Amino acid sequence: MTAVKSAYPVPIDDLIPQARQLVVDLGELPSRNRLMSELRIGAKKANTVLELLGKPAATDDETGPVRLHLVAGTEPDSSGQEPSQQFPEGDEEQPSPEPEPTESGSARSVEPERSSAHAEAGPVESEQVDKIASPEPPTVARPVPRWPVLLLALPAFVAIWSGWVGLGGLTGFGIVHPLPGIWSGFELNTAITLPIGVETYAAYALRVWLSGRVPQRARRFARISALGSLGLGALGQVAYHLMTAAGMTSAPWWITTLVACLPVAVLGMGAALTHLLHTDPTEVNR
Repeated sequence: MTAVKSAYPVPIDDLIPQARQLVVDLGELPSRNRLMSELRIGAKKANTVLELLGKPAATDDETGPVRLHLVAGTEPDSSGQEPSQQFPEGDEEQPSPEPEPTESGSARSVEPERSSAHAEAGPVESEQVDKIASPEPPTVARPVPRWPVLLLALPAFVAIWSGWVGLGGLTGFGIVHPLPGIWSGFELNTAITLPIGVETYAAYALRVWLSGRVPQRARRFARISALGSLGLGALGQVAYHLMTAAGMTSAPWWITTLVACLPVAVLGMGAALTHLLHTDPTEVNR
């Protein structure tokens, strides 16, 4: 049980009679620890009392069996530290234990980790800053040359042109005077309207369809009309060559009817596609 701590420290003059009585009881001078235990005083006052009793403080480390038995819990350790027992006397000279730094080891271990983390993060951040400051230019692919398309279109143009003009001659297309009374000598073969109208519209609608930058309705119409124009042009070429091979000088009436409607159909499809191209641009990705 811990003794109640006195509100006022006992003066040295009052401790001397008690220490002398203790000497009489023991038959010898007590040790410092014995005085601290019996009189409930601090180490400094115990040394002072021993000096007044005639015993120097340097010889206070006694190792008798009686002393060990009585003050085993308050014996100072080999390092010279004072006993950890708290005495009830409110002596201001009693040494107070200093708190040991509990986080020093962890702080020391954390500091190298932080420094290493900063050291590692430094080059990474510098590399990122360098990349942002000097971005690499994007790699631009070289465009595909277009001259092979012109080379392929040249023989196709000759064959298609001659086929449409020949079919026009078999279906009633021929020489006309578009400017009578103005330029009577000016003549025009209306058969050339077939290849110009049908094939030109097919190429234009194909371009609109594959561009992907037009409203959805215009793209859908361009796809259907382009495929239809190409198919119709192929059928016209087939009809002309079959009739020429058969030695026919005029086309059947139903072929003539279809060929006569081609210019009107091309005009309608071209006007419709142009109208759809100028609709709301927000419909492009719908």
